[in-house]
Amino acid sequence: MPESTSASAAASGPSSPSVLAALVAGLRGGGIEVVDLTAPLSAATPVLELPPEFGQTKVFELEEISRYDDRGPAWYWNNIRTGEHTGTHFDAPNHWITGKDLADVASVPAGQLVAPAAVLDVTDEAAKDPDFLIEVEHVQAWQNRYGVLPDGGWLLVRTGWDSRSYAQEPFLNADENGPHTPGLSAACARWVAEETPVIGLGVETVGTDAGRAHTFDPVFPCHSYLMGSGKYGLTQLQNLAELPPTGAVVIAGPLPIVTGSGAPARVLALVERAGR
Repeated sequence: MPESTSASAAASGPSSPSVLAALVAGLRGGGIEVVDLTAPLSAATPVLELPPEFGQTKVFELEEISRYDDRGPAWYWNNIRTGEHTGTHFDAPNHWITGKDLADVASVPAGQLVAPAAVLDVTDEAAKDPDFLIEVEHVQAWQNRYGVLPDGGWLLVRTGWDSRSYAQEPFLNADENGPHTPGLSAACARWVAEETPVIGLGVETVGTDAGRAHTFDPVFPCHSYLMGSGKYGLTQLQNLAELPPTGAVVIAGPLPIVTGSGAPARVLALVERAGR
């Protein structure tokens, strides 16, 4: 065997740890932490409320089939009923009219379900003003500090809103004028959708749009621009406070519902912890 070939074989042989082996070692040793970004799914999970003239999503329901009884003596299982966009969920492009001819949730490439994340923290601003809007300048300021948004990654917006997810009323924060929750301005939504390399936007609120987005031009601009650009949404995330501004990897696993506009998802993040 030529010397160069031998050297190459040695370099790629069993003595060289694979990337996946290093990942497993990091997970087992604590150097990589798995952070669950998913809200528990139950009948108490808050859901989006639209004006009464529109169709409404259903709250999550369990229907018991059997529980170690005469309906099934050795097993417990349930039927479930839920909206596609209930709890922590994934928005596919066909969810909005601007993306009606684009991908359904079952057609999202599996490779895009594992992607890097940038975390923009506006908790202080949202605490002072529940209608706080993120502008392009806020994201650009983040980039000036941490670098460009990840190509093929997620922009995750931390507002602290997950602390309200225990009940419908504080989570929607609505009055006679509608809900009051933070989000992106129309200009920022268009910029993120059309001018940045991210594949989608993730938020802690009930939907990707701000509570007052029904008054924007266009209405619900995050949905309009993101879905129309073939990008995605992740909503009702939790525990974004445990993620660094950069470096985390998000694993988003929606149910692959054929023709579906979205699906409940288990969303995890891999975070490298120094010194472990």
